[in-house]
Amino acid sequence: MTTPAAPDLGLALPEPTVTERLTNGRNGWTVLLGSLAVLLLAGAGGLVGLALAEQHPGPGVALALVCVVLGLAALVTLAGLTAINPGEARVVQLLGKYVGTIRAEGLRWVNPITGRTKISTRIRNHETDVAKVNDADGNPIEIAAVVVWQVEDTAKASFEVDDFVEFVAIQSETAVRHIATSYPYDSPDGSGRSLRENAEEITAELSQEIAARVESAGVRVIESRLTRLAYAPEIAQAMLRRQQAGAVVAARERIVEGAVGMVKAALDGLADEDIVELDEERKAAMVSNLLVVLCGDRDTQPVVNTGSLYT
Repeated sequence: MTTPAAPDLGLALPEPTVTERLTNGRNGWTVLLGSLAVLLLAGAGGLVGLALAEQHPGPGVALALVCVVLGLAALVTLAGLTAINPGEARVVQLLGKYVGTIRAEGLRWVNPITGRTKISTRIRNHETDVAKVNDADGNPIEIAAVVVWQVEDTAKASFEVDDFVEFVAIQSETAVRHIATSYPYDSPDGSGRSLRENAEEITAELSQEIAARVESAGVRVIESRLTRLAYAPEIAQAMLRRQQAGAVVAARERIVEGAVGMVKAALDGLADEDIVELDEERKAAMVSNLLVVLCGDRDTQPVVNTGSLYT
């Protein structure tokens, strides 16, 4: 589930001072082969220069020095080679200035004196610790969530926050706590949204809030889900009894509703078929007996009347 646009949550986060721009550098294989060729030539030339220096010291030493310089230049050039693995990027800086981000896979070459910081762009999971907070009704609950996220802007992740991984962790926990305190654990009367009964809507709102909080760090929230939602142990038994009582009441209401319909159908059927004529008192007795039979939670013992209807 891709996170929709994050709403305005009133977060006073500063505007980013730098955003990502791509730089691919040069093909590293070309530079590698060229540098190796220069090293071989420099080595061979150095040997020739040393041999020549025995007979002609001036030209031989000069040739050897030139070859040494070329060899050092080739070694410095090799220091600029950078291997980029799939799912990784390198943030390139030159003397403290942001140059760009390399996302192209393979062997690339950049200025050897630049700094290259590795940042993973793979999809990551973060599971928050179980937090004990009070819901909107003041009941203590335990809640935790898992957040699926990915670095989208490597420049923001590198320069806007100290540690973007820790930033995501703290902001995710903050959002989980805020959501938990904004809604009740459950809503027995169904008058509003609750954490237990509206999990899909709540998790969507949670994703939006986390996305808004970590946007300045260049992070994209892919999905978030609640992994734990329960009453705190000290009130769990009391809340369980309340839920059980509510379930019993709801079941009784359904049973009574069905029993009343059955009794009405029985009286209407007797009247329509003209099977027996009952006065109001006998109708009341029949209704009472039928309701006892239909609504009782135990099997009834039938009583057979062998006399007349009124004795």
